[in-house]
Amino acid sequence: MNLEIILHAGLATGTILLFAAIGEVLAERAGVLNLGVEGMMLLGAMTGFSVSLATGNPWFGVAMAMLAAGLLSLAHAVVTISFQADQVVSGLSLTFLGTGLALVLGNGLTGQNAALIPNFDIAGLAAIPFMGPVFFKDHSPLVYIGYVFAPLVWLYIEKTRPGMHLRAIGEKPVAADTMGVNVYALRYFYVFVGGCLAGLAGATISLSVSPGWYSAQTTSGQGWIAIGIVIFAQWNPLRAALGAYLFGALRRAILDLQGPRMILGFTNPLFINSNFGFFLQMAPYLLTILALVIGSRAAMRKRLGAPAALGEPYIRGERGL
Repeated sequence: MNLEIILHAGLATGTILLFAAIGEVLAERAGVLNLGVEGMMLLGAMTGFSVSLATGNPWFGVAMAMLAAGLLSLAHAVVTISFQADQVVSGLSLTFLGTGLALVLGNGLTGQNAALIPNFDIAGLAAIPFMGPVFFKDHSPLVYIGYVFAPLVWLYIEKTRPGMHLRAIGEKPVAADTMGVNVYALRYFYVFVGGCLAGLAGATISLSVSPGWYSAQTTSGQGWIAIGIVIFAQWNPLRAALGAYLFGALRRAILDLQGPRMILGFTNPLFINSNFGFFLQMAPYLLTILALVIGSRAAMRKRLGAPAALGEPYIRGERGL
């Protein structure tokens, strides 16, 4: 088992989760819970791949993937912000809608070869022992973007005036409205941005990390994992990035562990019984289910430090959050 390979693969796979998780962080910090990340990612993956296939330009595919998922997210925004519907139910419906659209519109794309985003090395940095091959060698440009994206989002949320408005509409929308902040418009905006980032995560899969369109298996439940990461990260983009990379490395490590017969002088149980390997691959998803159960309960969200108004519709003129 090669640690360098595991970490390298973890960064690539983790970038997918990073974009999706940070998009969800922004939406939830604005007070809107969106469980439709999986559907938006799948639609983004399909759109990016099909546009790249048609135009030969993968970056145009990425842009269209972000736009398609962003527009889909607006359906959730209309239902939950304008009509004050239950955010959990609406988010689950969005997953079904996004998945259905992706499967119907993506029919016939399986097995096609679209133009992909090429990997490259960062000159000089790639030569650094151990760190260079892991962080700066043979990665997609999207991976390198991910390195700076999470810190920039953290700075935006914590150190800028628009970030203060974002925190305000997620914590005390009544107070924010009193100060002249347009709660409705900002919630629409951040739900849309979250959708765009979910679409970017989907395009990262189909045009870079795991190129191709494989129907519903393209995302393999990573949208749900991203939501779980947000909860475990306590709505902090830096922690979400760390969790995304760790989960990506864990997925690769589980695969590599199934190969050798002996590990540290002991017989590898994964080599003897492959069912144990299946259980290990399932374990992170069990943790994700646990996180989703916790995240769907208002009392548990508050204990974890969630935004005070998360999941609560804002109605101007009513007293409350």
